[in-house]
Amino acid sequence: MSRESNSLTALALQKFKRNFWGVFSFLFVVLIGLISIFAYVVAPDNSEHANQMHLSIHSKNPGFKVDMLTVPSAVNTNQNTFNEWFFGVKNLDEEIPISYYNIQNDTLFYKEYVSDGLEAEEKHIVFSSGKLKPYVKQKTFLFGTDKYGRDMLSRILVGARISFFIGFVAVFISLVVGILLGSLAGYYGGKVDAVIMWLINVTWSIPTLLLVIAITLALGKGFWQVFIAVGLTMWVEVARVVRGQVMSAKNMQYITAAKALGYKDVRIILKHILPNIMAPVIVISAANFAAAILIESGLSFLGIGAQPPMASWGAMIKDHYNYIILGKPYLALIPGLCIMSLVMAFMLIGNALRDALEVKT
Repeated sequence: MSRESNSLTALALQKFKRNFWGVFSFLFVVLIGLISIFAYVVAPDNSEHANQMHLSIHSKNPGFKVDMLTVPSAVNTNQNTFNEWFFGVKNLDEEIPISYYNIQNDTLFYKEYVSDGLEAEEKHIVFSSGKLKPYVKQKTFLFGTDKYGRDMLSRILVGARISFFIGFVAVFISLVVGILLGSLAGYYGGKVDAVIMWLINVTWSIPTLLLVIAITLALGKGFWQVFIAVGLTMWVEVARVVRGQVMSAKNMQYITAAKALGYKDVRIILKHILPNIMAPVIVISAANFAAAILIESGLSFLGIGAQPPMASWGAMIKDHYNYIILGKPYLALIPGLCIMSLVMAFMLIGNALRDALEVKT
């Protein structure tokens, strides 16, 4: 009789694969991650921060189409392909929404697009053959335009980068600080534990959003400042869990054997204790991912998160929440649904990991 032996990691992976919503959420998160990395490649508006404004076509419904006249600039930005793919094109071309155009010889006659049934006066551009020519093409805004006439779909895709990466940075900072302090408190106990627990209790007693706002104001408004501020407020729960797990594990026989062999405390903590207590930490990290996205969205809504013209889902809700009662609720609902779906995906992943890593089952 042959016996199939599986490691605990393989068994946990098999249980996770059997969880439909866990696998579906994981694939969804991977998709959002790829979109956030290559946002400028797939976005219709690949300008820097997707910030191409056309005030004449502001607040248009999803599926809106218009002819766009593009007048190329003679200035060369000298951008390489890598920079364009990951940071957007420094677009110096002039884009003009038009309602009518006609080409006669070397002259382009056109009328600019005007809302409310009005008609603009006819203008013209003279160009010579062999030089940069203006051209016209129809542009479709699948998600409509915002109040500044920017492409909503492009802003959503580029805004995913902030909401997604803040989770990684915040969780990484919280894991580094939380595991370090939690391990020291749980392993050494005594005065070390008392001091760290006092710091944990003080930090936990302050409302999270107020603490993030205080750190953000101290570091200054900006992209990376928000990431650091959110990360520095999420280590407390990780530290408490790690502390409890280390206090339980350090009394195990294999730890006593390691001490008897003369291993140093650093080696015992890093190679013997932490690898055996990471299951609950992984679950907490998934939940912290979701919490970081919500906190960043709240900060952007309050105006102290990512600053304009940078695209952020929270800032998009802030700019358009008034439109909920003005007949265009999708301007605020679309970024809101994006936040909800990404947060829900991470929570479902956390639930699936909890079930897969449950030792008793």
